Amino acid sequence: QVQLAESGGGLVQAGGSLRLSCAASGRTFSTATMGWFRQPPGQEREFVGVIRWSTGTIYYADSVKGRFTISRDNAKNTVFLQMNSLKPEDTAVYYCAAGNVVPPYRSPTPFPYWGQGTQVTVSS
Repeated sequence: QVQLAESGGGLVQAGGSLRLSCAASGRTFSTATMGWFRQPPGQEREFVGVIRWSTGTIYYADSVKGRFTISRDNAKNTVFLQMNSLKPEDTAVYYCAAGNVVPPYRSPTPFPYWGQGTQVTVSS
């Protein structure tokens, strides 16, 4: 099993920044891909971005390109999501996801491991 522990999130004004962290523990060899999805109020869970550990390749949703940055700390099995220039439409519960998943990454379904979710609220 893999456990994902998220931290970060909160309330920020539009244009502000937040940083999320996700630390993996347990059978981390089962986490070839780690990243983030989000679920806005009343909507489906949607892809934000992921990183593949072996290559360092990062994939982003078009809606966050240029504003969000994914990075990692290999030694700590931790992935970060730096969110800049936040907009009210970024308001959502953000979930860390992990698994041995190959592209494309549009759907959350293939990811077997999930964090508990953290609320990000952007006020206008």
